[in-house]
Amino acid sequence: MTYTPAKPYFYGTGRRKSSVARVRIVPGTGVITVNGRDIDDYFGLETLKLVVRQPFNVTNTLGKFDVICKVNGGGISGQAGAVRHGIARALTQADEAAYRPSLKKAGLLTRDPRMKERKKYGLKAARRASQFSKR
Repeated sequence: MTYTPAKPYFYGTGRRKSSVARVRIVPGTGVITVNGRDIDDYFGLETLKLVVRQPFNVTNTLGKFDVICKVNGGGISGQAGAVRHGIARALTQADEAAYRPSLKKAGLLTRDPRMKERKKYGLKAARRASQFSKR
């Protein structure tokens, strides 16, 4: 018996804040699955769904790939950003010459470096000091 691999897929890891997304894209009809749930179930807000689909809109590939994604850590907005980053990376793996320039121009291949600032000692939060009082 010979081994035949499943459908060929392209892989990309996306990160945003403290979220990490492991994304697989497979040639298909445009179904997006996040943690075993449909994108409409997982991301309730329409803006987050737009964020996730942004790489497909930039490369004009909406409806050409199915997305299977596992994401953990962080909040819902960070997870949406991580999925977007992972999809963009997977698309460059699919066809680098065709998709990379447009994704790079849109800034989707760069990992967003903004993180939560740590709390400093002597303060109530990262920069919030206690209220000043003369007496």
